Amino acid sequence: MNGHLRLEGLTLRYGPRQEPALADVDLDVVAGSSVAILGPSGSGKSTLLRLTAGLEEPTAGTVVLDGVDLSGTAAEKRGMAMVFQRPLLFPHLDVADNVAFADRVRGVSRRAARRRAREFLDLVQLPGFDRRAPRSLSGGQEQRVALARALAAEPRVLLLDEPFSALDTGLREEMYELLDELRLRLAPTVLLVTHDHREADALGDTVAVLDGGRLLQSGPMRRLYTRPVSLAVSRLLGGRNEIAGQVRDGWHHSALGALRVTTPVANGPGVLVVRQEAVQLTAPDAVDADAPGTVVRVRRRGPRALITVEVGERGPVPPARVTAELGPGPALPVGRDVGVLLPVEELAVVAADPDAAMHQATEVVESADDGQR
Repeated sequence: MNGHLRLEGLTLRYGPRQEPALADVDLDVVAGSSVAILGPSGSGKSTLLRLTAGLEEPTAGTVVLDGVDLSGTAAEKRGMAMVFQRPLLFPHLDVADNVAFADRVRGVSRRAARRRAREFLDLVQLPGFDRRAPRSLSGGQEQRVALARALAAEPRVLLLDEPFSALDTGLREEMYELLDELRLRLAPTVLLVTHDHREADALGDTVAVLDGGRLLQSGPMRRLYTRPVSLAVSRLLGGRNEIAGQVRDGWHHSALGALRVTTPVANGPGVLVVRQEAVQLTAPDAVDADAPGTVVRVRRRGPRALITVEVGERGPVPPARVTAELGPGPALPVGRDVGVLLPVEELAVVAADPDAAMHQATEVVESADDGQR
């Protein structure tokens, strides 16, 4: 139930002006792995899934499964199964016959097909649901049946088109755990699309960030979080901190002072990005703090809080704002003086976005030794 999927130069253009819905996408999905396509609405992620499934024909490029070019191969003969955002169960069939559908199409007897269907219902933790009508199921149960139906087809690639987005938070978490268990037992090759970076992180071994029909970056989520290649990637992954400045000889100079950058960065304007979860707040006079600042905003997120700190009120450089996401603990009121600590291994510098509504960096004084670490 796992195949090696490769997308090579996948492109789809439409309309009289041949505008690209998808542009030259290359992606490798190793057998038994799970790759999450992450992007906002209209980014082309569902288009990519439909091209992979054979529901649409690409303008250019190929879908290759286990070394075989699938160009011209009908969707039902590609060895893939898709689960959509809506379960799309057959209302006139009971649960077992819904799951048994692929076997029945292949000519398996109804008794044998229903027996296998019950096995897959057990896999998705719905034992005893075989005679239930789809209309009697909850939303989460419907998606489990849809997943069982897809797995019963024994696909070489399982395609998931935001199948959990309509579920509430608790049910989504249950489905994530279920998919983890299914991967341990069956090791399917999974290609899924989502607009939620937390879901991509939970379900994907690798995450591919798509925007405007173009693949911006792919890799393990941890690397994408700490080493985004652009502001667009950082924002799509929920990053909140963007500090304009200047890079000189491996140091980023801004209102935060001079911070060492551990990856090669060209001299010139650059935007420092750092995950809010990585920012630490200390006493304002702590020796390891990178800069002192003042809390200017507090936003609660359940047991966690987003604390915005303004740094750099004096000197030739405009002040900057840094957001830290903190766990449960004593509240930090607006107006509290704090120190900001940015772990060097969590810092990245990307090119400035010309369309971003952010202040351009002011050239800082050449000597910044006091701020270096």
